[in-house]
Amino acid sequence: MAGFMTLLDVSVVNVALPSVQAGLRASPAQLSWVVAGYTLAFGLVLVPAGRLGDGLGRRRMLLLGLAAFTVVSAVCGLSVSGGWLVGARLGQGAAGGLLTPQIVGSMQQLFRGRERGIAAGFYGAMVAAATAVGPLIGGLLIQVAGSADGWRWVFFVNLPLGAVTFVLGVRLLPRDRGRERGTRIDLVGVVLLGAGITAIILPLIRAEGAQRSVPWSPVGLGIVLLACFVAWERHYGRGHGSPLVDLRLLHHRPYAVGSVIGVVYFAGYTGLVFVLSLYFQQGLGYSALAAGAAGAPFSIGSSVSAALSGRVTYRFGRSLVVAGTLTVVLALVTVGLLIRLPDGAPMWAVLAGPLLIAGAGSGLVIGPNLTLALQHVPSVQGGTAAAVLQTGQRLGSAFGLAVVASSFLGALAASHHDFSLAAGRGVFTSAALVGVALAAAVAEVLGSAYRRRRTPPDRPGGDRSERSRPIRQ
Repeated sequence: MAGFMTLLDVSVVNVALPSVQAGLRASPAQLSWVVAGYTLAFGLVLVPAGRLGDGLGRRRMLLLGLAAFTVVSAVCGLSVSGGWLVGARLGQGAAGGLLTPQIVGSMQQLFRGRERGIAAGFYGAMVAAATAVGPLIGGLLIQVAGSADGWRWVFFVNLPLGAVTFVLGVRLLPRDRGRERGTRIDLVGVVLLGAGITAIILPLIRAEGAQRSVPWSPVGLGIVLLACFVAWERHYGRGHGSPLVDLRLLHHRPYAVGSVIGVVYFAGYTGLVFVLSLYFQQGLGYSALAAGAAGAPFSIGSSVSAALSGRVTYRFGRSLVVAGTLTVVLALVTVGLLIRLPDGAPMWAVLAGPLLIAGAGSGLVIGPNLTLALQHVPSVQGGTAAAVLQTGQRLGSAFGLAVVASSFLGALAASHHDFSLAAGRGVFTSAALVGVALAAAVAEVLGSAYRRRRTPPDRPGGDRSERSRPIRQ
């Protein structure tokens, strides 16, 4: 439920932006930061929060983040100006970033083997469900409460959810004192990582709006800062033993491959949601509620298949991710072609089938990829390892939105506002990004098969492939 709330506040607020503008007379820049501020603060906090959870206890950090998220949601709903709301959204994003790594870290700690796969499957279903119901809830609340104040209830809805979840967490989560008393945080690492992420994400956020003068030089600075972060972490690990991120994680092939797949897949996944939302609302004139309903088949398919995929993740391994990404690519190509059909049948009905199939494929990717990437990560590092994966996914989402938005809005301008052509171009771009994730998954499956053939079963240590070797601490 805690993870559901943090993801819900991404999709539900997008629908509420016109209401925010009407109610607070917010400027376009403030509206942009209502969304971007949450994303940026969320991404900056993830890795330090994961490290704190590993050291001080995930239950403690999760409850702290949940309480802060609930309180700041009330502050968002009580905003009296655009600037107030932007500041509150920054705090809400930071609180969401604090609690999110604790969810996956707790899964690593509490479950083993097939049970962990099932838990990850339900986590993937939750991701899809939050994406599905966000536009529906937002549209319904605004329709009931009115455009002037309906946006406030988009934030107030977190209050009962947060209170119930907090009580359940106190009663049900096992006490976790953490493995390190007086945990020291690598402050230099935090600053370098945060500055690097900020320098990369800010230009991408500006590019989402198709601004003509986007300064890309900060991206180069961000890459340099991240390189400095890696060098510092190696130095800090040799001298102090507790760096912000244990870089040995990236030497473990399943984790490294899972990270790459996650980054690229979320680039395509997030871009698709953006394109469909604009197409249904601005291109076809749907209301926010109707647009949310039209895109629901994707999330329904994803929720169902994600819940089921966790039961067979260990049986099929990375091949399950290959099947999922291939299904998504083929279904998105079909969507891109159908969008260009002449006016006739209602477009929501035409696209419902392919979107349902694409969602079913997506459910075979998110949960299983997470399970396989973290399969042999020690539970004491689960929060940090999950936070690194999720930070990569945030960067991928920002990159995907920038690329897909540029493709969509560029085609829209060149075609004199032909939304069908522009949406088709955007969907094909999303399919291409998912195709890169497919290529990475196929390469890993073929590489693993090749390595198994090259390693004689009777050779000493030959039965211990990268797939089965745990990460040493």
